Amino acid sequence: MISSNFYRIIFFFGLFLNSCNFSPGSYPYAEKYEFNFKESELIAAVNQFKLNNPKYIVPKDIGLVDGRSDSNDKWYHVYFYYPKENEIIYTWIRSNSEKNTTFAFISINKGTSIGKWKEINKDFDSHENELNKTEFKKRILNKIKSLLEK
Repeated sequence: MISSNFYRIIFFFGLFLNSCNFSPGSYPYAEKYEFNFKESELIAAVNQFKLNNPKYIVPKDIGLVDGRSDSNDKWYHVYFYYPKENEIIYTWIRSNSEKNTTFAFISINKGTSIGKWKEINKDFDSHENELNKTEFKKRILNKIKSLLEK
Protein backbone atom coordinates (compact mmCIF):
# COMPACT_ATOMS: atom_id res chain seq x y z
CA MET A 1 0.00 0.00 0.00
CA ILE A 2 1.33 3.44 -0.96
CA SER A 3 1.37 6.02 1.82
CA SER A 4 -0.35 9.38 1.60
CA ASN A 5 3.08 11.05 1.83
CA PHE A 6 3.97 9.53 -1.54
CA TYR A 7 0.92 11.17 -3.13
CA ARG A 8 1.79 14.51 -1.51
CA ILE A 9 5.30 14.32 -2.90
CA ILE A 10 3.97 13.52 -6.38
CA PHE A 11 1.43 16.36 -6.11
CA PHE A 12 4.03 18.96 -5.09
CA PHE A 13 6.51 17.71 -7.69
CA GLY A 14 3.79 18.14 -10.31
CA LEU A 15 3.13 21.69 -9.08
CA PHE A 16 6.85 22.43 -9.28
CA LEU A 17 7.11 21.14 -12.85
CA ASN A 18 4.04 23.11 -13.85
CA SER A 19 5.58 26.34 -12.51
CA CYS A 20 8.82 25.88 -14.47
CA ASN A 21 9.16 27.26 -17.94
CA PHE A 22 10.37 24.41 -20.13
CA SER A 23 9.99 26.17 -23.46
CA PRO A 24 12.06 24.44 -26.12
CA GLY A 25 14.90 25.95 -28.08
CA SER A 26 17.06 29.04 -27.84
CA TYR A 27 14.27 31.45 -28.81
CA PRO A 28 11.13 30.01 -27.17
CA TYR A 29 9.02 33.17 -27.50
CA ALA A 30 9.92 34.05 -31.09
CA GLU A 31 7.11 34.86 -33.52
CA LYS A 32 8.00 32.60 -36.43
CA TYR A 33 7.03 32.94 -40.08
CA GLU A 34 7.65 30.12 -42.53
CA PHE A 35 8.79 30.73 -46.11
CA ASN A 36 8.96 28.23 -48.96
CA PHE A 37 12.21 29.73 -50.18
CA LYS A 38 15.88 28.97 -49.68
CA GLU A 39 17.61 30.77 -46.83
CA SER A 40 19.83 32.60 -49.33
CA GLU A 41 16.76 33.88 -51.21
CA LEU A 42 15.20 35.22 -48.00
CA ILE A 43 18.45 36.90 -46.98
CA ALA A 44 18.70 38.48 -50.45
CA ALA A 45 15.11 39.78 -50.11
CA VAL A 46 15.93 41.30 -46.71
CA ASN A 47 19.00 42.99 -48.17
CA GLN A 48 16.94 44.31 -51.10
CA PHE A 49 14.29 45.56 -48.66
CA LYS A 50 16.98 47.49 -46.78
CA LEU A 51 18.35 48.96 -50.01
CA ASN A 52 14.84 50.08 -50.95
CA ASN A 53 14.08 51.34 -47.42
CA PRO A 54 17.29 52.70 -45.86
CA LYS A 55 15.40 54.30 -42.97
CA TYR A 56 15.03 50.78 -41.51
CA ILE A 57 18.80 50.25 -41.37
CA VAL A 58 20.23 50.40 -37.85
CA PRO A 59 22.65 53.33 -37.48
CA LYS A 60 26.25 52.06 -37.91
CA ASP A 61 27.51 53.63 -34.68
CA ILE A 62 25.31 51.23 -32.68
CA GLY A 63 27.46 48.31 -33.85
CA LEU A 64 24.76 45.78 -34.76
CA VAL A 65 25.66 43.99 -37.97
CA ASP A 66 23.48 41.53 -39.87
CA GLY A 67 24.88 38.04 -40.29
CA ARG A 68 26.12 35.04 -38.35
CA SER A 69 28.23 35.51 -35.23
CA ASP A 70 30.63 32.76 -36.41
CA SER A 71 30.80 29.83 -38.82
CA ASN A 72 28.92 27.56 -36.40
CA ASP A 73 25.99 29.95 -35.88
CA LYS A 74 22.71 28.43 -37.11
CA TRP A 75 20.93 31.79 -37.20
CA TYR A 76 21.46 34.66 -39.60
CA HIS A 77 20.76 37.66 -37.35
CA VAL A 78 19.01 40.69 -38.86
CA TYR A 79 18.30 44.06 -37.26
CA PHE A 80 15.85 46.75 -38.34
CA TYR A 81 15.35 50.27 -37.06
CA TYR A 82 12.13 52.19 -36.50
CA PRO A 83 13.41 55.80 -36.57
CA LYS A 84 10.17 57.47 -35.43
CA GLU A 85 9.93 55.25 -32.33
CA ASN A 86 13.73 54.98 -31.90
CA GLU A 87 13.48 51.19 -31.63
CA ILE A 88 15.67 48.37 -32.90
CA ILE A 89 13.95 45.20 -34.07
CA TYR A 90 15.86 41.93 -33.71
CA THR A 91 15.04 39.04 -36.06
CA TRP A 92 16.77 35.97 -37.41
CA ILE A 93 16.61 33.72 -40.44
CA ARG A 94 17.25 29.98 -40.31
CA SER A 95 17.02 27.28 -42.94
CA ASN A 96 14.82 24.30 -42.09
CA SER A 97 15.42 22.37 -45.30
CA GLU A 98 16.45 22.91 -48.91
CA LYS A 99 13.45 25.14 -49.67
CA ASN A 100 11.95 25.98 -46.28
CA THR A 101 13.21 28.84 -44.12
CA THR A 102 12.02 30.44 -40.89
CA PHE A 103 12.07 34.20 -40.37
CA ALA A 104 11.60 35.00 -36.68
CA PHE A 105 10.71 38.23 -34.88
CA ILE A 106 12.55 38.04 -31.53
CA SER A 107 12.65 41.30 -29.63
CA ILE A 108 12.57 45.08 -29.55
CA ASN A 109 15.19 47.35 -28.02
CA LYS A 110 13.88 50.70 -26.81
CA GLY A 111 16.35 53.39 -27.80
CA THR A 112 19.81 53.03 -29.25
CA SER A 113 21.57 51.94 -26.05
CA ILE A 114 21.75 48.18 -26.42
CA GLY A 115 20.51 46.20 -23.47
CA LYS A 116 16.88 47.27 -23.17
CA TRP A 117 15.53 44.32 -25.19
CA LYS A 118 11.96 43.18 -24.64
CA GLU A 119 11.00 39.80 -26.08
CA ILE A 120 7.97 39.53 -28.30
CA ASN A 121 5.32 37.11 -26.93
CA LYS A 122 6.81 37.45 -23.43
CA ASP A 123 7.58 40.95 -22.16
CA PHE A 124 4.64 42.89 -23.63
CA ASP A 125 1.03 42.75 -22.52
CA SER A 126 -1.22 41.01 -25.06
CA HIS A 127 -2.50 44.24 -26.64
CA GLU A 128 0.96 45.79 -27.05
CA ASN A 129 2.33 42.46 -28.27
CA GLU A 130 -0.29 42.26 -31.04
CA LEU A 131 0.36 45.88 -32.02
CA ASN A 132 4.10 45.18 -32.32
CA LYS A 133 3.55 42.08 -34.46
CA THR A 134 1.03 43.88 -36.68
CA GLU A 135 3.42 46.79 -37.16
CA PHE A 136 6.30 44.42 -37.99
CA LYS A 137 4.16 42.65 -40.60
CA LYS A 138 3.02 45.92 -42.14
CA ARG A 139 6.39 47.70 -42.23
CA ILE A 140 8.77 44.82 -42.92
CA LEU A 141 7.45 41.29 -43.34
CA ASN A 142 4.82 41.94 -46.02
CA LYS A 143 7.28 43.98 -48.09
CA ILE A 144 9.88 41.21 -47.91
CA LYS A 145 7.21 38.68 -48.94
CA SER A 146 6.33 40.80 -51.96
CA LEU A 147 10.01 40.95 -53.00
CA LEU A 148 10.21 37.15 -52.86
CA GLU A 149 7.07 36.75 -54.98
CA LYS A 150 8.43 38.87 -57.85
